Amino acid sequence: MKYLAALITVTCLFLTSCTDIQKKTGDLELSTDSLVLALNEQGVVTALTDKKTGTPYLAPDQSAPLMSLRVANEMLSPESAQFDAEGRTITLQYKHNVKATINVLSKDTHLTFELVSLTKNNLIELIVWGPYPTTIGKMIGATVGVVRGEHYAIGLQALNPKTLGGYPWQEDDSMPHNRQEAAARPTDFGSTLQAYCRNRHQERVIKNLNHDKYVAPSFEDGGMIGSKIALFGCPVDQALKKVGAIELAEGLPHPMIDGQWGKTAISASAAYLIMGFGEQDIDRALDVTKKAGLKYLYHPGPFETWGHFKLKETPFPEGVASMKRCVEKAKAQNVMLGLHTLSNFITPNDPYVTPVPDDRLAKVGASVLTDNIDAEQTEIPIASPDFFNQFRNNHLKAVVVGDELMRYGTVSEAPPWKLLDCQRGAFGTQATPHAKDATIAKLADHGYKVFLTNTALSIEVAKNIAELYNQTGLRQISFDGLEGNRSTGMGNYGEILFTQAWFDSLDENIKQHYIADASRSSHYFWHMYTRMNWGEPWYAGFRESQTDYRLKNQAYFQANMMPGMLGWFSMTPQTSIEDIEWMLTRSAAFNAGYAFCTSYKTLENNAQTDEILHLIGQWERARLSDAFTQGQKQRMKDINTEFTLEATNGNEWNLCQVFSHKFKHDKKVRQPGEPLYSTFTFKNPAAKQPMQFLLTAAKGSVQEIKMELDSYKQISLPITLNEGETVRYSGGETATVYNPNWQKLKEINLDASVLTVGSGEHAITFDCGFTGDKESHAKLEVRFVGPAEKIKAK
Repeated sequence: MKYLAALITVTCLFLTSCTDIQKKTGDLELSTDSLVLALNEQGVVTALTDKKTGTPYLAPDQSAPLMSLRVANEMLSPESAQFDAEGRTITLQYKHNVKATINVLSKDTHLTFELVSLTKNNLIELIVWGPYPTTIGKMIGATVGVVRGEHYAIGLQALNPKTLGGYPWQEDDSMPHNRQEAAARPTDFGSTLQAYCRNRHQERVIKNLNHDKYVAPSFEDGGMIGSKIALFGCPVDQALKKVGAIELAEGLPHPMIDGQWGKTAISASAAYLIMGFGEQDIDRALDVTKKAGLKYLYHPGPFETWGHFKLKETPFPEGVASMKRCVEKAKAQNVMLGLHTLSNFITPNDPYVTPVPDDRLAKVGASVLTDNIDAEQTEIPIASPDFFNQFRNNHLKAVVVGDELMRYGTVSEAPPWKLLDCQRGAFGTQATPHAKDATIAKLADHGYKVFLTNTALSIEVAKNIAELYNQTGLRQISFDGLEGNRSTGMGNYGEILFTQAWFDSLDENIKQHYIADASRSSHYFWHMYTRMNWGEPWYAGFRESQTDYRLKNQAYFQANMMPGMLGWFSMTPQTSIEDIEWMLTRSAAFNAGYAFCTSYKTLENNAQTDEILHLIGQWERARLSDAFTQGQKQRMKDINTEFTLEATNGNEWNLCQVFSHKFKHDKKVRQPGEPLYSTFTFKNPAAKQPMQFLLTAAKGSVQEIKMELDSYKQISLPITLNEGETVRYSGGETATVYNPNWQKLKEINLDASVLTVGSGEHAITFDCGFTGDKESHAKLEVRFVGPAEKIKAK
């Protein structure tokens, strides 16, 4: 009897766990381990509920169709829904007698919905899953498609490339620049989740790539049939794990880094060194990488051509074989190599362009010749100017007729239409005669003076990159310029097809070990790339270059469950220790990696190179070992705070906050006898100590330097600082004068007792003489060091 009772109990439990689809009063109820979704007989979602607590999360008084569709620019919601006996199939009825059949699966982790049939297919422009309105609004993962509240998260995942995370806000299928309108979107009531799939069986003319008219060719991908999504709900702290489980269950990309899922691996946010290298100097580059305590070395520009990705001959004399030897040498020293690509950008010297242009180069649109032309003719008669007189994004002014490329100066202003001032046989192609009615097409291009690709060529170029990685064992890649794949006329879908082709073509071993980033992100691509990162560090110093953008990105990364990255930072011969630690403080604060760009020449010219590299290694080791406390990270998020780090042994450090006050003393023109000095006030929040300082002749030369502390302690510096030179005092009895590249020029004696101040408010007057124009000025930075905070690797 006990056995029978136990058997009955187990059987009941089994049936309960499998009863994931129920019908109640005509409605369909679907559930996972933590989400209940209800659908009524009108095909409208009526509940999104936390299964364990019963808390409802569907926003009230909002439309929530399971699937909408668009006909003649009109968005239609379903009028009715029918469910089969098991609730595994949903048939939706729409206006115009359109029927859609959707297969449903309920799994422990998530629900799936797949469109399997659709009547009047050619009539329908696109379908939209949702939007599904929720009351959750605390953290919106617009890209990943997950919204998180205080306790509960709900997510949508597109389960194939043609199902785009988002809504058809733009007909070119590009994602909005604000990155807030994608698979998840913030709203006044909370958020919405949505995805869509477009019917691409017909050619369309759209606005694209800054062209008012651009031909989006037809594309055969099965159309809207097969579009598929997953929906899930779970406690907030399980959201990322849930997405990973869906990846595995649904066959989505799930790349690894050294045995860990790429989105959770410690090295996913690893900092890396960007510096050119070749077979002749790879040992030197590896030495710099290891001195910086980094494990990834990345080449910023190894290619002679883009498209076929031929390696430059001087650094890589045997091409792929040379690169492979570099990779193997680096791997033996536990350093991984990577390369920078420009995705589908095609250089004019690539075989896809010259001497015979590939027919798959992207085209803005085409017309025909209205007369025969010979091989020398420079005025080319065309039937229509529509695709040729668009100049906002027309950098190469190139057209193709047969196997010939031509460049034109302008287009006639009235019929008969002509391309004027043409260069024949451009880019190494052959000028030849062409017959009347021959097709002439405007080629799409980019401001980098490159051509772009149609869908078929995009896929082939992606495979070319994958093959290079397979042959060499390279482990890191950046897809810069990924938006160039909008040249396919399919926007975000074109980008996804490019990266999917690359991923599918990788050897399994590479898939288990790579790091991939890009300067932009999108919903399906989220599954393939490790992180987002971006370049362009050239505008200003470490503290000024894109600082707001870098910090805003951290909130975006956190909302989208991505590893943190700060972008590229470019070292110069003038980069200071203080600037380096300012950047490293931000890295620790957000647990965000970065790219450190440098060169042999820069390293040689900056006299503080060894100390800079040492600091990078120490901060990175402490960050990746989770040594910083949450409280320390919170303080370090303020960009006005500064810290310094000192190793006490291999796994322990002293972290000290630095209280910095920055002042500027300008050359003044005053009445005779009027004081020219400046008075600055500051606070020492730390213990009594000598006032550290850096004084720089920012513009013009500085001499006769005098400072007075608290109106009675006088300091005179018997030196002349030429423009760009700095005197640094870090305590003790001497200060050091440096040239702009931090090469030591001399030392001067100082009395530490005169510079010693207690905690609290203080004032300093500063005066000096200038040689230079009226814009001359000096910069003074006063610094105090707080008590050591001992941290250790976890």
